[in-house]
Order: sequence, then C-alpha cells, then structure tokens
Amino acid sequence: MNTMTYQGFRARVAFDEEDELFVGQIAGINDVVSFHGGTVAELKAAFHEAVDDYIATCRAIGKEPEKAYSGKLMLRINPDIHAQAALAAELAGTSLNQWAEDVLRRAGSERMVAVTEEA
Repeated sequence: MNTMTYQGFRARVAFDEEDELFVGQIAGINDVVSFHGGTVAELKAAFHEAVDDYIATCRAIGKEPEKAYSGKLMLRINPDIHAQAALAAELAGTSLNQWAEDVLRRAGSERMVAVTEEA
C-alpha cells in the first residue's frame, strides 16, 4: 500500500493505468476526499490542497475533521477463530474484549510503523 502524510492526515495512493493518473483518497475521515495528479509532484500538491481545503471546510461549518469512533467494533469471524481467540484470552487471564483490544493495538501499531517506513 502506498501512502502519503500531510498535517497528520494519511492518504492511500495508486496509479490509474486507464486514465494515466496518480490518484489518492484521504483515509480516516468521515467524508470522501479524493485527489489526483499526472506526476508525483502534482499528486503531492493536490493532496496538500485537498487536506487544506478539507480542514478549512470543516472549520467553516463547525465540524470536527477527524473521524469519530465509538469504541464499538462488530466482527463476523470464522467460529474456529472465535474459539481460538476466546481460549487465548482465557489463558492470558483476560476477557475476550480486552485480549482483542490488545491484539488490535499491537497489530495497528506494527502496521503504522511499517507504513511509515515504506513512505
């Protein structure tokens, strides 16, 4: 996955072969904000402009720019994986919710480090 970062916002970026453009979308926000450029420099400038415009628009309408999460996560998983996770939590002496939170926190941190190193 290719990413870009600007003012604390991250974006996923890719190359659209059909249109011969670099395209991106800001990740982690409630709205869909896309941008594109014919060169890497144009893509970077378009990303910066998209973030700046998004922040300005949010301020103008009194909206919080970052996506708000409730802390509730509903997952549908294979019953065997559910059983393994429940057993792992029990063996760790914790609830399944706490065990899953710990595992997701570590996985998320590791992935963010990997994405940062790729950039």
